[in-house]
Amino acid sequence: MGRHVALAILLSTLTPTVTLVAPAVRPGRAATRVAAVAAPATTSDAKAALEEAAALPLGSRELSDEAAARAKREARLRSAEQSLDVFVVGLSHHNAKVEVREKLAIPEAEWEEAAGEIVASSSGAIAEAAVLSTCNRFEVYFAARDARAAFSAMSSYFQGRSGLPMAELRESLFMLGEEDATAHALRVSAGLDSLVVGEGQILSQMKACYAHAIEGSGGKVTSRLLNAAVAAGKRARDETDIAKGAVSISSAAYELAAERAPRDLGGLELADARVLIVGAGKMTRLLLTHMASHGSVGKKCVILNRSRPNAEAIAADYKESHDVDIEVVASDGDDQVAYDLARDADVVFTASSAVDYVLEAGRLAALDRQAGRERVMLVDIAVPRNVDPACDDVDGVAAYDVDSLKAVVERNTAKRRREIVEAEKLLEEEQESFRSWVSSLGAVPAITKLQSKADAIRAAELKRADAKLANLSQREIEAVERLSRGIVSKLLHGPMSALRSDDAPEKKKNALGVLKNMFGV
Repeated sequence: MGRHVALAILLSTLTPTVTLVAPAVRPGRAATRVAAVAAPATTSDAKAALEEAAALPLGSRELSDEAAARAKREARLRSAEQSLDVFVVGLSHHNAKVEVREKLAIPEAEWEEAAGEIVASSSGAIAEAAVLSTCNRFEVYFAARDARAAFSAMSSYFQGRSGLPMAELRESLFMLGEEDATAHALRVSAGLDSLVVGEGQILSQMKACYAHAIEGSGGKVTSRLLNAAVAAGKRARDETDIAKGAVSISSAAYELAAERAPRDLGGLELADARVLIVGAGKMTRLLLTHMASHGSVGKKCVILNRSRPNAEAIAADYKESHDVDIEVVASDGDDQVAYDLARDADVVFTASSAVDYVLEAGRLAALDRQAGRERVMLVDIAVPRNVDPACDDVDGVAAYDVDSLKAVVERNTAKRRREIVEAEKLLEEEQESFRSWVSSLGAVPAITKLQSKADAIRAAELKRADAKLANLSQREIEAVERLSRGIVSKLLHGPMSALRSDDAPEKKKNALGVLKNMFGV
């Protein structure tokens, strides 16, 4: 096989095919429309062609190297013609139980590392990525050119991280592309997709996701999406009452405990109960705020944390602001401390970052509780869960997790229908703005090609006129050169302005198609 045949194979293998992709979406959403995208070309034949070219005589090899370099440049140009767009794959409280969500949960400190791993392991299918992991959702926002290859890479990542078979994961995963992915990110940030509609914590989490995207593997497109989502979330809260009087996961946990305590604890009210809180993070602060504002911190309140500083800071703050006495206990890594304290508690809230169960059913059942204090309520608002779900089967124990809060938050959602509608209108405006920006990315390669083609035609025509211009002075030749460039620039001004306009995405897309056909770029 000669040099030309090797080059022919190389070029043919670098030519992408076109495939139409329609990824699955979570229940309740319209089917995602994903535009025709380039499927990844196989490289085995190209590699063989390059290897054979390397074995050619030196002179032929130099020509082959030039051809290979040219082929690579052409491949990069073809890739650039298909601009990046945004996608999201994930699972949430809408369609995944907590036992599935906790298998994918990632601490915020590891979001950047996880996003980098996703990009690195995708074999080029995913250009950018950012991770959002909360107690109610695990989502990866990413940018790609080839939706099919990107979704395949993401599915492999989810399967590998969770350890679950794809058949089981598929029941929980949602995959959204382009417009739907954009709308989803904005809804999440505005709190419209939250278990507790309008809750403020998700906006802080989305801000953190954006910050990690900038520092990590977010790139231009994904970071721009997250920035737009944060801005939309702020606007929804500023211009509507979506966040007014909204509850959080912590306040919903308080409401659940206050509502169920008399039933689960033999008539004992939460205000008269002995309360143990495991963890000393933001969820604990929010929980104590709601308990204190209702005068229901309990007859006795203890915070258990691995170390003392955070817990003591919380105790000091609530002593000063609400005159509430809170005892602080540090476990120092001894897991028996939690059981010793649970023995004397009526209500236990768990909100720690522990990855293993803090309370297990077998050890809880073996506790020798005081006479008259045989019952205990466990409210677990951590993901991964702190409480073994089998604890609910132990005599005298009533155990709840974050999925148990739905009845409480549904009442909150019903009261907020009007605010939801108003917020949705604002999000539509923000979505159109972002999609218009994404559409402009597709115009960049066309603009570059159009400029290059026009300049090449101009230069070729000047070259053809060399003989006629032979008698001109250098200054006159430069004037002709400037004149030709000026004519080309003015002729291209209209088409360039159309491609750079702020028109609606669909109108801009149509204009781009017309110009590509008209100028053959």
